[in-house]
Amino acid sequence: MSEVHHGVEIRTREMHTGGEPLRVIESGFPSPRGDTILDKIRYTREKLDSYRKFLMYEPRGHFDMYGALLVPADNTKADLATIFMHNEGYSTMCGHAVIALGRYAVDSGLVQSPSSPETRVAIQCPCGLVEAFVEYKDGKTGNVRFNSVPAFVFATDVAIDVPGYGHVTVDIVYGGAFYAFVDDTQYNFRLGEVSIQEVRNAAGATTDALKKKLKLSHPDSDDLAFLYGTIVTDGQDGKDGSRDTQSSNVCVFAERQIDRSPCGSGVTARIARQYHKGYVKLGQAKTFLGPSQAKFTAKAVKEMTYGGFKAVVVEVSGKGHYCGSSTFSLEEDDVIGRGFLLQ
Repeated sequence: MSEVHHGVEIRTREMHTGGEPLRVIESGFPSPRGDTILDKIRYTREKLDSYRKFLMYEPRGHFDMYGALLVPADNTKADLATIFMHNEGYSTMCGHAVIALGRYAVDSGLVQSPSSPETRVAIQCPCGLVEAFVEYKDGKTGNVRFNSVPAFVFATDVAIDVPGYGHVTVDIVYGGAFYAFVDDTQYNFRLGEVSIQEVRNAAGATTDALKKKLKLSHPDSDDLAFLYGTIVTDGQDGKDGSRDTQSSNVCVFAERQIDRSPCGSGVTARIARQYHKGYVKLGQAKTFLGPSQAKFTAKAVKEMTYGGFKAVVVEVSGKGHYCGSSTFSLEEDDVIGRGFLLQ
Protein backbone atom coordinates (compact mmCIF):
# COMPACT_ATOMS: atom_id res chain seq x y z
CA MET A 1 0.00 0.00 0.00
CA SER A 2 1.25 3.46 -0.90
CA GLU A 3 1.75 5.67 2.14
CA VAL A 4 1.07 9.41 2.12
CA HIS A 5 4.46 11.07 1.72
CA HIS A 6 5.62 14.28 3.32
CA GLY A 7 5.40 17.23 0.99
CA VAL A 8 2.05 16.05 -0.36
CA GLU A 9 -0.42 18.80 -1.22
CA ILE A 10 -4.09 17.86 -1.63
CA ARG A 11 -6.64 20.51 -2.52
CA THR A 12 -10.32 20.16 -1.73
CA ARG A 13 -13.58 22.07 -1.96
CA GLU A 14 -15.64 21.82 1.22
CA MET A 15 -19.42 21.45 0.94
CA HIS A 16 -22.36 20.18 2.93
CA THR A 17 -25.87 19.04 2.14
CA GLY A 18 -28.27 19.39 5.02
CA GLY A 19 -25.32 19.55 7.39
CA GLU A 20 -23.72 16.35 6.10
CA PRO A 21 -20.16 17.18 5.00
CA LEU A 22 -18.73 16.54 1.56
CA ARG A 23 -15.03 16.99 0.96
CA VAL A 24 -14.62 17.18 -2.82
CA ILE A 25 -11.05 16.13 -3.64
CA GLU A 26 -9.84 18.28 -6.51
CA SER A 27 -6.12 17.51 -6.82
CA GLY A 28 -3.17 15.78 -5.17
CA PHE A 29 -4.83 12.38 -4.65
CA PRO A 30 -3.08 9.66 -6.72
CA SER A 31 -5.11 8.41 -9.71
CA PRO A 32 -6.73 5.01 -9.07
CA ARG A 33 -6.09 2.42 -11.76
CA GLY A 34 -8.75 0.25 -13.34
CA ASP A 35 -11.02 -0.06 -16.35
CA THR A 36 -14.27 0.45 -14.42
CA ILE A 37 -15.27 2.53 -11.44
CA LEU A 38 -15.56 -0.64 -9.32
CA ASP A 39 -12.01 -1.56 -10.38
CA LYS A 40 -10.87 1.89 -9.29
CA ILE A 41 -12.51 1.44 -5.88
CA ARG A 42 -10.75 -1.89 -5.39
CA TYR A 43 -7.43 -0.32 -6.37
CA THR A 44 -7.99 2.62 -4.01
CA ARG A 45 -8.91 0.28 -1.16
CA GLU A 46 -5.87 -1.94 -1.71
CA LYS A 47 -3.23 0.60 -2.72
CA LEU A 48 -4.33 4.12 -1.72
CA ASP A 49 -6.34 3.70 1.47
CA SER A 50 -3.81 5.73 3.45
CA TYR A 51 -4.97 8.77 1.46
CA ARG A 52 -8.58 8.16 2.48
CA LYS A 53 -7.52 8.06 6.13
CA PHE A 54 -5.39 11.17 5.62
CA LEU A 55 -8.44 13.15 4.46
CA MET A 56 -11.30 11.54 6.37
CA TYR A 57 -9.61 10.97 9.75
CA GLU A 58 -8.45 13.51 12.32
CA PRO A 59 -6.76 15.98 12.42
CA ARG A 60 -8.13 17.01 8.99
CA GLY A 61 -11.46 15.22 9.28
CA HIS A 62 -13.45 13.49 12.00
CA PHE A 63 -15.38 10.30 12.77
CA ASP A 64 -18.37 11.37 10.63
CA MET A 65 -16.46 12.89 7.70
CA TYR A 66 -17.43 12.14 4.11
CA GLY A 67 -15.58 12.64 0.83
CA ALA A 68 -15.81 12.34 -2.94
CA LEU A 69 -12.90 11.64 -5.25
CA LEU A 70 -13.52 12.63 -8.87
CA VAL A 71 -12.18 10.07 -11.35
CA PRO A 72 -12.41 9.59 -15.14
CA ALA A 73 -15.75 8.07 -16.13
CA ASP A 74 -15.86 4.75 -17.96
CA ASN A 75 -19.52 5.34 -18.83
CA THR A 76 -19.56 7.46 -21.99
CA LYS A 77 -22.88 9.02 -20.97
CA ALA A 78 -21.43 10.49 -17.75
CA ASP A 79 -20.22 14.05 -17.25
CA LEU A 80 -18.13 12.92 -14.28
CA ALA A 81 -17.52 9.90 -12.08
CA THR A 82 -16.91 9.71 -8.35
CA ILE A 83 -15.68 7.41 -5.62
CA PHE A 84 -17.36 7.98 -2.25
CA MET A 85 -15.37 7.53 0.96
CA HIS A 86 -16.00 7.67 4.71
CA ASN A 87 -14.72 6.45 8.07
CA GLU A 88 -14.84 2.74 7.18
CA GLY A 89 -14.04 2.69 3.49
CA TYR A 90 -16.05 3.26 0.34
CA SER A 91 -19.76 3.32 -0.55
CA THR A 92 -21.76 2.48 -3.64
CA MET A 93 -24.09 5.48 -3.58
CA CYS A 94 -24.48 8.76 -1.73
CA GLY A 95 -27.43 11.04 -2.41
CA HIS A 96 -26.27 13.99 -0.35
CA ALA A 97 -23.00 13.91 -2.29
CA VAL A 98 -24.81 13.73 -5.65
CA ILE A 99 -26.85 16.80 -4.68
CA ALA A 100 -23.70 18.74 -3.79
CA LEU A 101 -21.74 17.45 -6.78
CA GLY A 102 -24.51 18.55 -9.12
CA ARG A 103 -23.94 22.18 -8.14
CA TYR A 104 -20.18 21.70 -8.07
CA ALA A 105 -20.11 20.24 -11.58
CA VAL A 106 -21.97 23.20 -13.07
CA ASP A 107 -20.13 25.86 -11.06
CA SER A 108 -16.67 24.42 -11.78
CA GLY A 109 -17.23 24.00 -15.51
CA LEU A 110 -17.33 20.19 -15.58
CA VAL A 111 -20.57 20.60 -17.53
CA GLN A 112 -20.27 22.75 -20.62
CA SER A 113 -22.91 25.33 -21.59
CA PRO A 114 -25.31 25.13 -18.62
CA SER A 115 -28.92 25.92 -19.44
CA SER A 116 -31.91 27.44 -17.63
CA PRO A 117 -34.05 26.61 -15.78
CA GLU A 118 -32.20 23.35 -15.11
CA THR A 119 -28.92 21.82 -16.20
CA ARG A 120 -28.63 18.06 -16.46
CA VAL A 121 -25.55 16.48 -14.88
CA ALA A 122 -24.92 12.76 -15.41
CA ILE A 123 -22.85 11.36 -12.53
CA GLN A 124 -21.38 7.88 -12.68
CA CYS A 125 -21.62 6.45 -9.17
CA PRO A 126 -20.39 2.98 -8.21
CA CYS A 127 -24.01 1.77 -8.24
CA GLY A 128 -24.66 3.14 -11.73
CA LEU A 129 -25.44 6.31 -13.67
CA VAL A 130 -27.42 8.90 -11.72
CA GLU A 131 -29.05 11.90 -13.41
CA ALA A 132 -29.02 15.16 -11.46
CA PHE A 133 -30.87 18.30 -12.49
CA VAL A 134 -29.45 21.57 -11.17
CA GLU A 135 -31.45 24.78 -10.95
CA TYR A 136 -29.63 27.39 -13.03
CA LYS A 137 -30.64 31.02 -13.39
CA ASP A 138 -28.60 34.13 -14.13
CA GLY A 139 -25.37 32.16 -13.79
CA LYS A 140 -26.23 30.86 -10.33
CA THR A 141 -26.98 27.30 -9.22
CA GLY A 142 -29.62 26.33 -6.67
CA ASN A 143 -31.58 23.27 -5.64
CA VAL A 144 -30.76 19.89 -7.13
CA ARG A 145 -32.94 16.87 -7.81
CA PHE A 146 -31.69 13.49 -8.94
CA ASN A 147 -33.20 10.30 -10.30
CA SER A 148 -31.93 7.20 -8.53
CA VAL A 149 -30.83 3.87 -9.87
CA PRO A 150 -33.59 1.22 -9.54
CA ALA A 151 -34.56 0.88 -5.86
CA PHE A 152 -36.23 -2.25 -4.52
CA VAL A 153 -37.25 -4.14 -1.41
CA PHE A 154 -34.96 -7.13 -0.94
CA ALA A 155 -36.71 -8.68 2.08
CA THR A 156 -39.37 -7.77 4.63
CA ASP A 157 -39.94 -8.80 8.24
CA VAL A 158 -36.45 -10.15 8.81
CA ALA A 159 -36.23 -11.16 12.47
CA ILE A 160 -32.98 -10.59 14.33
CA ASP A 161 -31.84 -10.59 17.95
CA VAL A 162 -29.81 -7.46 18.64
CA PRO A 163 -27.52 -7.62 21.69
CA GLY A 164 -28.66 -5.05 24.24
CA TYR A 165 -31.95 -4.38 22.44
CA GLY A 166 -33.65 -7.73 22.06
CA HIS A 167 -35.77 -9.00 19.19
CA VAL A 168 -36.42 -6.61 16.28
CA THR A 169 -37.90 -7.04 12.81
CA VAL A 170 -36.40 -5.18 9.87
CA ASP A 171 -36.98 -4.60 6.16
CA ILE A 172 -33.98 -4.75 3.82
CA VAL A 173 -34.17 -2.25 0.96
CA TYR A 174 -31.80 -1.14 -1.80
CA GLY A 175 -31.58 2.52 -2.78
CA GLY A 176 -28.13 2.50 -4.38
CA ALA A 177 -26.91 0.81 -1.20
CA PHE A 178 -28.58 -1.77 1.04
CA TYR A 179 -30.16 -0.59 4.30
CA ALA A 180 -32.09 -2.19 7.14
CA PHE A 181 -35.16 -0.20 8.24
CA VAL A 182 -36.33 -0.26 11.86
CA ASP A 183 -39.07 1.81 13.50
CA ASP A 184 -37.82 3.56 16.63
CA THR A 185 -40.41 1.99 18.94
CA GLN A 186 -38.78 -1.40 18.45
CA TYR A 187 -35.86 -0.03 20.50
CA ASN A 188 -38.25 1.34 23.13
CA PHE A 189 -37.35 4.94 22.39
CA ARG A 190 -38.54 7.76 20.13
CA LEU A 191 -36.39 9.81 17.80
CA GLY A 192 -35.87 13.26 19.24
CA GLU A 193 -36.31 12.04 22.81
CA VAL A 194 -32.99 10.20 23.14
CA SER A 195 -29.42 11.19 22.38
CA ILE A 196 -28.03 10.68 18.92
CA GLN A 197 -25.46 8.41 20.54
CA GLU A 198 -28.23 6.06 21.68
CA VAL A 199 -29.58 5.93 18.11
CA ARG A 200 -26.04 5.27 16.85
CA ASN A 201 -25.58 2.41 19.29
CA ALA A 202 -28.92 0.75 18.51
CA ALA A 203 -28.61 1.02 14.74
CA GLY A 204 -24.96 -0.01 14.77
CA ALA A 205 -25.72 -3.08 16.88
CA THR A 206 -28.50 -3.99 14.43
CA THR A 207 -26.19 -3.72 11.42
CA ASP A 208 -23.54 -5.83 13.18
CA ALA A 209 -26.09 -8.54 14.03
CA LEU A 210 -27.52 -8.60 10.49
CA LYS A 211 -24.11 -8.88 8.85
CA LYS A 212 -23.57 -12.17 10.70
CA LYS A 213 -26.88 -13.58 9.45
CA LEU A 214 -27.94 -11.85 6.24
CA LYS A 215 -26.86 -12.96 2.77
CA LEU A 216 -27.41 -10.25 0.17
CA SER A 217 -27.28 -10.37 -3.61
CA HIS A 218 -27.52 -7.71 -6.29
CA PRO A 219 -28.60 -8.17 -9.93
CA ASP A 220 -25.54 -6.37 -11.32
CA SER A 221 -22.51 -7.09 -9.15
CA ASP A 222 -21.42 -8.79 -5.95
CA ASP A 223 -19.49 -5.60 -5.20
CA LEU A 224 -22.85 -3.93 -4.50
CA ALA A 225 -24.19 -6.72 -2.28
CA PHE A 226 -23.35 -5.62 1.25
CA LEU A 227 -25.34 -4.05 4.08
CA TYR A 228 -24.31 -0.40 4.32
CA GLY A 229 -26.23 0.54 7.47
CA THR A 230 -29.45 0.75 9.44
CA ILE A 231 -32.01 3.55 9.19
CA VAL A 232 -34.15 4.25 12.24
CA THR A 233 -37.49 5.84 11.35
CA ASP A 234 -40.17 7.53 13.42
CA GLY A 235 -42.66 4.88 12.24
CA GLN A 236 -44.71 7.30 10.14
CA ASP A 237 -44.38 5.48 6.81
CA GLY A 238 -47.99 4.33 6.64
CA LYS A 239 -49.58 7.30 8.41
CA ASP A 240 -51.63 9.85 6.48
CA GLY A 241 -50.55 8.25 3.22
CA SER A 242 -52.73 10.54 1.12
CA ARG A 243 -50.79 13.69 1.98
CA ASP A 244 -47.22 14.86 2.46
CA THR A 245 -46.62 14.64 6.19
CA GLN A 246 -43.06 15.20 7.39
CA SER A 247 -41.29 12.16 8.75
CA SER A 248 -37.93 11.80 10.48
CA ASN A 249 -35.19 9.20 10.17
CA VAL A 250 -31.58 8.74 11.22
CA CYS A 251 -29.20 6.83 8.98
CA VAL A 252 -26.29 5.08 10.70
CA PHE A 253 -23.90 3.73 8.08
CA ALA A 254 -20.35 2.47 7.58
CA GLU A 255 -18.58 2.24 10.97
CA ARG A 256 -21.53 3.69 12.95
CA GLN A 257 -21.30 6.99 11.11
CA ILE A 258 -24.27 9.37 11.50
CA ASP A 259 -25.70 11.10 8.43
CA ARG A 260 -26.68 14.64 9.43
CA SER A 261 -29.00 14.93 6.42
CA PRO A 262 -32.04 12.70 5.78
CA CYS A 263 -29.66 10.59 3.60
CA GLY A 264 -30.30 10.65 -0.13
CA SER A 265 -29.84 6.94 -0.83
CA GLY A 266 -31.67 6.24 2.43
CA VAL A 267 -34.81 8.17 1.48
CA THR A 268 -34.59 6.57 -1.97
CA ALA A 269 -34.81 3.20 -0.23
CA ARG A 270 -37.50 4.46 2.15
CA ILE A 271 -39.73 5.56 -0.74
CA ALA A 272 -39.18 2.16 -2.39
CA ARG A 273 -40.26 0.54 0.88
CA GLN A 274 -43.36 2.75 1.11
CA TYR A 275 -44.27 2.05 -2.51
CA HIS A 276 -43.80 -1.69 -2.00
CA LYS A 277 -46.23 -1.60 0.93
CA GLY A 278 -48.79 0.55 -0.86
CA TYR A 279 -48.30 3.63 1.30
CA VAL A 280 -47.48 5.95 -1.64
CA LYS A 281 -48.33 6.10 -5.33
CA LEU A 282 -46.19 7.12 -8.29
CA GLY A 283 -45.57 10.86 -8.22
CA GLN A 284 -46.62 11.25 -4.58
CA ALA A 285 -44.00 13.37 -2.79
CA LYS A 286 -42.94 12.88 0.80
CA THR A 287 -40.74 15.06 3.00
CA PHE A 288 -38.06 13.58 5.23
CA LEU A 289 -36.07 15.20 8.04
CA GLY A 290 -32.60 14.22 9.21
CA PRO A 291 -30.88 14.83 12.56
CA SER A 292 -29.94 18.39 11.51
CA GLN A 293 -33.64 19.02 10.70
CA ALA A 294 -32.70 19.49 7.05
CA LYS A 295 -35.36 18.33 4.60
CA PHE A 296 -35.26 16.21 1.47
CA THR A 297 -38.33 15.60 -0.67
CA ALA A 298 -38.66 12.32 -2.54
CA LYS A 299 -41.13 10.51 -4.77
CA ALA A 300 -41.30 7.39 -6.92
CA VAL A 301 -41.40 8.48 -10.56
CA LYS A 302 -41.17 5.21 -12.50
CA GLU A 303 -41.96 1.57 -11.88
CA MET A 304 -39.88 -1.19 -13.45
CA THR A 305 -38.69 -4.76 -13.09
CA TYR A 306 -35.03 -5.00 -12.15
CA GLY A 307 -33.26 -8.32 -11.80
CA GLY A 308 -36.49 -10.01 -10.78
CA PHE A 309 -37.40 -7.32 -8.26
CA LYS A 310 -40.31 -4.89 -8.51
CA ALA A 311 -38.37 -1.63 -8.47
CA VAL A 312 -38.89 2.11 -8.72
CA VAL A 313 -36.82 5.07 -9.80
CA VAL A 314 -36.97 7.70 -7.06
CA GLU A 315 -36.49 11.45 -7.43
CA VAL A 316 -34.80 13.10 -4.44
CA SER A 317 -34.48 16.88 -4.02
CA GLY A 318 -32.29 19.06 -1.78
CA LYS A 319 -29.50 21.61 -1.90
CA GLY A 320 -25.77 21.48 -1.27
CA HIS A 321 -23.85 24.48 0.04
CA TYR A 322 -20.23 25.57 -0.21
CA CYS A 323 -18.40 26.17 3.04
CA GLY A 324 -14.75 26.63 2.11
CA SER A 325 -11.62 25.36 0.41
CA SER A 326 -8.65 23.55 1.87
CA THR A 327 -5.06 22.65 1.06
CA PHE A 328 -3.79 19.72 3.14
CA SER A 329 -0.14 18.84 3.69
CA LEU A 330 2.07 16.59 5.82
CA GLU A 331 5.34 17.36 7.55
CA GLU A 332 8.06 14.71 7.52
CA ASP A 333 8.00 13.95 11.26
CA ASP A 334 4.20 14.08 11.68
CA VAL A 335 3.22 10.46 12.34
CA ILE A 336 -0.05 11.37 14.08
CA GLY A 337 -0.96 13.61 11.16
CA ARG A 338 -1.33 10.61 8.88
CA GLY A 339 -4.72 10.07 10.48
CA PHE A 340 -6.44 8.79 13.62
CA LEU A 341 -10.00 8.59 14.93
CA LEU A 342 -11.62 9.37 18.25
CA GLN A 343 -15.33 8.74 18.63
